[in-house]
Amino acid sequence: MTARVLIVDDILANVRLLQARLESEYFDVVTATNGLDALAICERERVDVVLLDVMMPGMDGFEVCRRLKASTQTLHIPVVMVTALDQAADKIQGLDSGADDFLTKPVDDIALVTRVKSLARLKMLNDEMLMRVSTSRQMGLSDEETVARILGDRPGRVLVVDDHPRSSSRVMSALAKVHEAYIEPDPQVALMHLAEQPFDLVVVALRMENSDGLRFCSQVRSLDRTRHLPILMMVDTGDEARLLRGLDMGVNDYLMRPVERHELLARVRTQIRRKRFSDYLRNQIRESVELSITDPLTGLHNRRYMERHLKTLIADAKRSGRSLSVLIADIDHFKAVNDTYGHDAGDTVLKEFSDRFRRYTRGVDLACRLGGEEFLIIMPDTDKGLAWQVGERVRECVASQGFRIAPGQEISVTASVGLATWEGEHDTSEALFKRADNALYAAKRRGRNQIVEERWAFGGGVR
Repeated sequence: MTARVLIVDDILANVRLLQARLESEYFDVVTATNGLDALAICERERVDVVLLDVMMPGMDGFEVCRRLKASTQTLHIPVVMVTALDQAADKIQGLDSGADDFLTKPVDDIALVTRVKSLARLKMLNDEMLMRVSTSRQMGLSDEETVARILGDRPGRVLVVDDHPRSSSRVMSALAKVHEAYIEPDPQVALMHLAEQPFDLVVVALRMENSDGLRFCSQVRSLDRTRHLPILMMVDTGDEARLLRGLDMGVNDYLMRPVERHELLARVRTQIRRKRFSDYLRNQIRESVELSITDPLTGLHNRRYMERHLKTLIADAKRSGRSLSVLIADIDHFKAVNDTYGHDAGDTVLKEFSDRFRRYTRGVDLACRLGGEEFLIIMPDTDKGLAWQVGERVRECVASQGFRIAPGQEISVTASVGLATWEGEHDTSEALFKRADNALYAAKRRGRNQIVEERWAFGGGVR
């Protein structure tokens, strides 16, 4: 894979050693010999992973990491602390500064490459999602409270899959003090739990007595609900080849047995934080998509969505031979409502009108707001007779009950309705919509508060 890695170390020999190993795996490597230069590079250039030495003169690695994670511009860059310090307190300090991972000198080649690949893959995924959300306001990254909430250390829900009683007991005793942790020795039962309940992380033993840890990981990645769930694998010495296969299929991180408690908690915390950040980005994208196809005032789909959906439904009608009808409703004299009672009252009427639209149409129908006071319903598998009944029900539900625009104040509102039905394979979505629109204006000309159907031009006339 191609990714840009920044190596930060004041000892040139250490830099060259890491650089040679990463370049042999076709990574693009940039280097810095002090913390200030590293911060400047991250701010002005694209960096996918930072390998950061702890012991440097001036500004040490812990402070560099804290500054990277404190900036909304660089907080999403994964940071791996490379240190000769192997005490638990040192790892905790690195964790508190925001480090995503740790490597202990002398750096193991497999650990170096696999961890960089895993972090770079996640960074690129997040970058792609960040690009789809166009502004920092949409991202929420300008809001420090939002960032703190996303990257906070709230306890997570962790499922441990391991059939070694002694090993799983040690892991559970460590996790249970910080997280909501569960143990399941049977991978198939574990899959059921993952499919039915929300989890932030699954910790799985690669080597189990009665199961294949790799097969379980593959199944987790194949399910829609768990496709993005982080997997932390526990690996025994001698299983490095199978570990590489696991990383290739999407395992996020690993621990060597016997599992060290502080390293376990550090890696679990990192994976949960990454998941929450990625989930946040996906939700932002989903909300952006919803905004692009939804009318913000009424919550109905907008015209853009309607036009695409109508073409799809007509294509389905051509294949199946089923009927399709379109209904356009327009609030009568709506300008007078705005002029007499104000635009706030007008918005109240529009929202109530859309609520009645939803309430009195069928679940298979698609209700949209075209703009202004015009609304539309697409009715699949609906012939002229049934479509007329739907239109009349919509007209009646508007006229039969007043619209409350203020406490103790109601106004009467009516609607005119135009109706058209798809007339066969030579009919188009544009022609169908135009006929319904023409029928609406015919209803307006005839005195409003009524339904009119316009038939296909070759079939003749308005009813």
